[in-house]
Amino acid sequence: MAYSTSATTKGGREGRAVLENGGLALAMAFPKELGGSGEGHNPEQLFALGYSACYGQAILALGKKHGLDGSAAKVTVAVTLDKDDVSFALSVDIKVSIPGADKDKVQALADEAHTICPYSRATRGNVPVTIAAV
Repeated sequence: MAYSTSATTKGGREGRAVLENGGLALAMAFPKELGGSGEGHNPEQLFALGYSACYGQAILALGKKHGLDGSAAKVTVAVTLDKDDVSFALSVDIKVSIPGADKDKVQALADEAHTICPYSRATRGNVPVTIAAV
């Protein structure tokens, strides 16, 4: 095992989430769009934060291979929560930009990053993900 962490939440989407080491604790709240106060964080926001950081690391790891400066990359991950016939489902939209870089090269890098990013691997086949160089 390379790394493991855990978090505990009491009160679900209207509670408080705390990392095991106490280094981060967040008030949770339903977003206004779902009838909540919006005065806290929600799981979709936390997923977007984690995914964008993880994907950014994959871009850094592969940048040189593609002749691009991965450290200049900006990765934006948008997470959408939709309702279907059964329950709720997530979808993800990833946008990667590298100022001054050829868009086709950035797209090739972003596509390959999707093959190694642990979040991408975890969601593959279960969560629709779109990837675009912008």
